[in-house]
Amino acid sequence: MPVKTKKPNSYSERIQQTIRRIPYGKVATYGQIAALAGNHRGARQVVRILHACSRKEKLPWHRVVNARGAVSLRPGCGYEEQYYLLSREGIAFNPKGLIDLKRFLWQPEVADWDWPGF
Repeated sequence: MPVKTKKPNSYSERIQQTIRRIPYGKVATYGQIAALAGNHRGARQVVRILHACSRKEKLPWHRVVNARGAVSLRPGCGYEEQYYLLSREGIAFNPKGLIDLKRFLWQPEVADWDWPGF
């Protein structure tokens, strides 16, 4: 089912709207968010936006992980909170702290996107 959202005006807004689309019980990677928002090389900008806007914009920041399926935050700096929030959504971690991306990675339907290039 298509997600109806206001058409974003900037790359930053597209990143935020993309993060909002990640469903409960799924994760996305920084690079995946960047690519879906229109810049496949913008993973670091995704990190900056999450750092600056997560709480203020009420983004589901905890659903964004690194390309290995790991929480990138350090222990004592948000790792425990992200691990807890993901676990609460039913996302499982292996003994090495990795998420099975084949099982939990969000795979959006391209037809559901209303942005240029999709």
